Amino acid sequence: MSVQALISYLPENTLPYLRKWFGENLIHIKVTKGRETKLGDYRKMPDDSHQITVNSNLQPELFFFVLTHELAHMIAFLKFGLEIAPHGTEWKSTFREMLLESITIYTPKLQKIILEFSRIPKANFMASPDLVRYFQNHGEDGFVFVETLKAGDRFLFRNQRYAFIEPRKKNYLCKNLENGKNYAFRPLAKVEKTPPI
Repeated sequence: MSVQALISYLPENTLPYLRKWFGENLIHIKVTKGRETKLGDYRKMPDDSHQITVNSNLQPELFFFVLTHELAHMIAFLKFGLEIAPHGTEWKSTFREMLLESITIYTPKLQKIILEFSRIPKANFMASPDLVRYFQNHGEDGFVFVETLKAGDRFLFRNQRYAFIEPRKKNYLCKNLENGKNYAFRPLAKVEKTPPI
């Protein structure tokens, strides 16, 4: 997919950054269906081209953020060599530079979050609660974070019914009402709150 073909997925004014970052490299961009386990990925191909996938169901600012993350892998590997750690120091510094260079693409509220995030970029989007909260609040209706629930609240998660029990040190204890077992949920797990019975 060409840079031009990505326009419908991206915020305005991103093409100059992408053209610069793509450079003369042969990059295959694949826009995939939404995946629960990842938002995007990068691969160096045997023919020395590069492949990047990004989920199609992302909001434009998040799509650009994920694409920047994946391009940072390519640029870091080209600059420092393939032996570097995928999310090591070299990738972090490359990603930070790219985020700061393109900061004006994002809304003012998101710019503040990205500036803070760029101090020590994380490999996993879910490791930044502020980013997750921002995009959740600008995304799917009807979903809440587990951290917002109270004791006794009921919710659906992956077509299973649960009841919120109590917060723990880092996670939240919830009971699966289908099998009676207790499970630990992360604070920012997205669930669909249901009315009490």
